[in-house]
Amino acid sequence: MSFILLAYRSFISRIIKEKNAQHEAEVLHQKKLVLENIKAQEEERKRIAVMIHDDIGNRLNILSLWLNNLDTKGDEIIKKKIYSQMSSLIDAARSISHSLYPVNLESVGFVLYVEEMIANLSHKINISMRVMPGYEKKDIFIEVQLYRIIQEFTTNVIKHSTATDLWIYIKDYPRHMAVIISDNGQGFDFDLVKKGMGIKNIESRVKSMNAVHKWKNTLNKGSRLIILIPDNHELPNQNSLN
Repeated sequence: MSFILLAYRSFISRIIKEKNAQHEAEVLHQKKLVLENIKAQEEERKRIAVMIHDDIGNRLNILSLWLNNLDTKGDEIIKKKIYSQMSSLIDAARSISHSLYPVNLESVGFVLYVEEMIANLSHKINISMRVMPGYEKKDIFIEVQLYRIIQEFTTNVIKHSTATDLWIYIKDYPRHMAVIISDNGQGFDFDLVKKGMGIKNIESRVKSMNAVHKWKNTLNKGSRLIILIPDNHELPNQNSLN
């Protein structure tokens, strides 16, 4: 009886281990599919954005220069209207391109690209960014996702918060990078807004980097997002978020 009982326990234990291993494999597979899907979407966004930025944008600039030098024989009013519309089209093309994919991020660099965004939003909110010494360039996929998170967080703060200041803090550690984004706005109840597209977009991009994150929100005292991005495929210690 003892032998049968031990054999039965061993059999049950083996079944449980196999099921756990199968579950972990399925989770890993699903995670890989999600990551591949996000990368495919980014590549398509990049293709369209580059086409708008380099092709349509350049064509509009050339046309604008041509119209500016066109002899309209005194029809200055018509000339000004055409030039105004052309300038609007150029701005719209640039805006669409940047919203699809940060085209110039690879050439300019992550830090300078974020600083450019900060300068463009200076009339709406005061943003301060502090990048600690020792920061090293990351994989372009990581930098694009991180830029999108900062962009999404900032957009949400401007639209839905009464914040006047926003802070971005970035520091490299031996095995991970820490990113903290916070504001002095009215904060929000995470349980009430967690299904919103802004929160979903941020959290899906955090997952795509195999990172961990934590929201710290207090009503009327602002909000804070802490992200730990691993240098390899190992998850950072959750305790580091506290």
